[in-house]
Amino acid sequence: MNLEPLLIIQLALLGLSSGFLAGLLGIGGGMMMVPFITIILSGRGVAPDLAVKMAIATSMATIMFTSMSSVRAHHQRGLVRWDLVKGLAPGIILGGAVASMGVFALLKGAWLALFFAAFVSFSATQMFLNKKPAPTRQVPGTGGLIGAGGVIGFLSGLVGAGGGFVSVPFMTWCNVAIHNAVATSAALGFPIALANVVGYIISGQGLQNLPPHSIGYIWLPALGVIAACSVLTAPLGARAAHKLPVKQLKRVFASILYLLAAYMLYKGLTTV
Repeated sequence: MNLEPLLIIQLALLGLSSGFLAGLLGIGGGMMMVPFITIILSGRGVAPDLAVKMAIATSMATIMFTSMSSVRAHHQRGLVRWDLVKGLAPGIILGGAVASMGVFALLKGAWLALFFAAFVSFSATQMFLNKKPAPTRQVPGTGGLIGAGGVIGFLSGLVGAGGGFVSVPFMTWCNVAIHNAVATSAALGFPIALANVVGYIISGQGLQNLPPHSIGYIWLPALGVIAACSVLTAPLGARAAHKLPVKQLKRVFASILYLLAAYMLYKGLTTV
């Protein structure tokens, strides 16, 4: 599986667009990358079950780079809630390790695709309806944040996303302003990605029929091209995020997720 020009162009376009979305919506770009990397790998002869798993793992690996790029732009505007990052990170690392080193390797790719579709659809609906949290609700204490972080890290590990699809609704539910929630979600992308990538590499050792240039479940050509391109556009997305009204930002978030959930539902149903 060589890096022919068409493949490089496909991966570069995916990196540029997912990087912009990462900065704009705080979702790490994973929700967009997973379906498209699945398509690219499937078109190159990788078995459907393995293609879904490798897309999830490779998507997560790119988030390490995208997160660092987008969070810098958010931090310069003083919007990252570092107190929440500190509170959520321990649970995120634990939850991510459990998902990537245990459950991920045991589940079939088709079931992971169906889970991806179901959870993303749920998250999109919550954002699209723009439900208002109770005005007295606040961010939980240390124990609550560790527990929430564990859920975010675990679910992210199963679907290959930076956690924004869980952490942004969670923070807005706790009356954190949407722009702060998006910025903080971008910062959470790095510990989420790091914990899960280590697990994907370990659990993918010894697998048969991996495409060339793979480390465990991670496909290095896609990682390299997408990461290089996404870091260019993530700051642009972050700047755009601060110019959009809250309601419009949520609707953009939800509409994109619905489209990608539909594809992964189709993929899961046709490969079960």
